[in-house]
Amino acid sequence: MNLFASAQAAGGTPHVIARELADQLQDARGHNVGFIYVTSPLARDFSGLVASLRVSTGIDAWVGTAGHGVCASGVEHWDKPAAVVLTCRLAEGSYRLLPTMAEAGAVADAGGGGLAAGLGVVHADPRNGAVMDIVAALSRERSAYLVGGLTSSDGSYPQIAGGEVIDGGVSGILLGGRLSVAVGLSQGCTPIGAAHEITRCEGQIIAGLDRRRAYDVMCEDVGIAEGADPRPWLTNVHAALPVPGSNEADYVVRNLIGIDPRQGLVAVAENLQAGERVMFVRRDQESARKDLERMLAGLKGRLTAPPKAGLYFSCVARGPNLFGDESHEMRAIRETFGDIPVAGFFGNGEISNDRIYGYTGVLTLFS
Repeated sequence: MNLFASAQAAGGTPHVIARELADQLQDARGHNVGFIYVTSPLARDFSGLVASLRVSTGIDAWVGTAGHGVCASGVEHWDKPAAVVLTCRLAEGSYRLLPTMAEAGAVADAGGGGLAAGLGVVHADPRNGAVMDIVAALSRERSAYLVGGLTSSDGSYPQIAGGEVIDGGVSGILLGGRLSVAVGLSQGCTPIGAAHEITRCEGQIIAGLDRRRAYDVMCEDVGIAEGADPRPWLTNVHAALPVPGSNEADYVVRNLIGIDPRQGLVAVAENLQAGERVMFVRRDQESARKDLERMLAGLKGRLTAPPKAGLYFSCVARGPNLFGDESHEMRAIRETFGDIPVAGFFGNGEISNDRIYGYTGVLTLFS
């Protein structure tokens, strides 16, 4: 019996898509966990799709959410009704479904049953302001490396963990047992200057970097001439916060949400404190291509056996919005690891370990 099976369907009605998925999942008999991701046009039909798959596969434990794009082996689906599924057969007692956690305090009551979970696959609602704290608390209290993403949709923001479609918080599954896992993260932005110490700030507003006006430091890094209109220069520029204790390639990207040239202020979509470090980065197609290749090569070198399946969580700003052609990321994964079962989605943020990233791709391989 295969440990993993996958299916994908696109372009039909919810009923047709459910039937196509069921037809492709004949090898899922005996499986007990399923991951499902749907595009935004199917978000409101999410519950019905899962109910149909429960009947056709016999799988009760489902986790998943919606994204503007979804992905499977070698292909991405955007701007149309589509669904992708990955099912697996896990040892009894080697996994625990997580209920919805709407605040960090709920993590302690989220269960886990004493499971020694090495990995958690989680999905989060970007409208919940406590999501970052929940993810950090879950990783810390369960001692688990988390992967996943934030729902992206035009309207409904569904998640499923078990038998109930919900929204508003964080949900998912903890995985333990003998499952061998490798995770890689690919950045979509490249640094355009050195990291600077935040010397004056209040909340999201940075006033001083390296004891100079923050706006002046940013202009110097980006190459904005004195007195020039900064807006054309800042189209693809963001702030990046290096992860303490990690290497220089590990940083979380946050959008610039405002500038004040007169007062020398720069506002970032993150609450900051004096003493933290920040650098400016640019979203760049060629750099993102190279970093994806670096991540895939690094993962391949770390594996001790060929991967059997994978989950991929990428940013909605990547895909064709960054690489220009559809399915670039998924073709690169297939070319590196072969035509293995893969499922995933393009969301409003990516989860890796205990943090929420932006503009990244997070690949999890099971072997």
